[in-house]
Amino acid sequence: MERRQPIGIELVKKGVISENDIQKALEYQKSHSNKKMGDILNELGVCDSYTLIQAIGDILGEKAILLDASDIKINLDDYISPDVLRQNRAIPFDIEGGRIKVCFSDTANKRAVDTIRLLLLNKGLIMEKYITFDSNIEKILESLQGKETDEINSSSDITGLVDTIIKKAMDKRASDIHFEPMENELRIRYRIDGELFTAGDLDKEKQTQVIGRLKAISNMHQEKQEAQDGRILLYPDYNIRVSSQKNVYGEKFVLRLLKKNADIKRIFELGFTQDEAIVKNSFNKRNSITIMAAPTGEGKTTTLYSVIDYLNKPEINVTTIEDPVEIRIHGLNQIEIDAKTSFSDSLRTVLRQDPDIILVGEIRDKETAEIAMQAGQTGHYVLSTIHTIDSIEVITRLRKMGVSNYDIASTLATSVSQRLVRKICPHCAKQREFTKEEIEIMTKIGEKYGVTFDFTGKTTYDAVGCTKCNHTGYYDRIGIFEILDIDDEIRELITNDASTLKIKEAAMKKAYKPLVIDGISKVINGITTLDELNKKLVIF
Repeated sequence: MERRQPIGIELVKKGVISENDIQKALEYQKSHSNKKMGDILNELGVCDSYTLIQAIGDILGEKAILLDASDIKINLDDYISPDVLRQNRAIPFDIEGGRIKVCFSDTANKRAVDTIRLLLLNKGLIMEKYITFDSNIEKILESLQGKETDEINSSSDITGLVDTIIKKAMDKRASDIHFEPMENELRIRYRIDGELFTAGDLDKEKQTQVIGRLKAISNMHQEKQEAQDGRILLYPDYNIRVSSQKNVYGEKFVLRLLKKNADIKRIFELGFTQDEAIVKNSFNKRNSITIMAAPTGEGKTTTLYSVIDYLNKPEINVTTIEDPVEIRIHGLNQIEIDAKTSFSDSLRTVLRQDPDIILVGEIRDKETAEIAMQAGQTGHYVLSTIHTIDSIEVITRLRKMGVSNYDIASTLATSVSQRLVRKICPHCAKQREFTKEEIEIMTKIGEKYGVTFDFTGKTTYDAVGCTKCNHTGYYDRIGIFEILDIDDEIRELITNDASTLKIKEAAMKKAYKPLVIDGISKVINGITTLDELNKKLVIF
């Protein structure tokens, strides 16, 4: 294949621009390195924009159009979400029969082109590719952003504006709201099912008033600009935690939306094994500690609530120590720590309250870890969380905190690790057969861990996207789990300071299976997709 020369030289050969134009563009590119040559030449106005884009299309072998808002004959929200369009610099603009025309700012970006093509193919549409200037794409994306912002800005005053933003987040099932000061605007984003989506941009002039309102309703100091924590209690069904942090353009606020009376899902509904014998063996213990392990935001606390709900009986005294109490459960003694207390201080007091089961929100330091271990050794059952990548690394984390091998081996009964993956949207998912490559990937992973997967009669789904799932193709999340039960052999390995590699080798010979195995099982059962699992665990 003949190697194409730089587009500037090709344009000179076509007589569209001069060599002097190229020199101007190269000089301009020194301070605008993120811009492509074609876009720079258009910005410099070296020739008619229509002539230039047609010549670029001819050189690249692509259909070209000088895309304008008047060229858009479809409702973009019906096909692809604005966030996906922004990420891939693409605009669908017309449809005829089963073919849809899509403009890209860079048709050489195979990943972007393939992403849009697949999304549209799942809707039964064949994509017809066009190229245009990035500035044309940007204008249309800005107009889309404007529509979203108009929805938020529909309130005439700041009080109503902030209220609208919060209520809209609740309607969309958001777990967090981000108020982010940018150079020229205040960006609003929602986290839904673990992913961030842009909700709109507010005028920079409104930033001070919006931040002032957030401070007022979350009981923060108005004058202080350093990091603060607060709480909003204006909404009957929600307890909203607020965190502020100064950045170069102002103060960023993150609101965590917590439902006050959220239903506690049964442990089985969260994605945990349906085998009740395994659940009883993992959690129904005495004189020990069970630890949930996962990075931040992966549902550790939710799982612990479900475990507590599973174990809770009238004849049992259950006490929790949390920061903060996220869900209030009938029949539990729930303690919320504050700036004046710590987990370790509260735990010492709780031990004098005759508890049977103690939930410690998080083990953060050696002192809390040692008191929790002592509680587990003196007739109590302790449940807690720790930040680490998997259930076996819990042992390493406790060792690094300074907990002795003897205390770990004698007290740790079970460690459970989890991740949250998005579930395929039931309203728009498109069923299909597994590809040969997908089966090979999953089979190879199964062989590595001594597991054989049965694909007989099994199908998967493509994430299509609809209004119910914010055009993502996914709705809600489910946990994938791994369980390490500490038996006598593993207990001896810990006591003898064996490496986690040796502990893992011993565990693999028994019931232990890593996260990816449970994840693949949920893919094969049509709950999530291999792409979503890969996004979380990076398996291929």
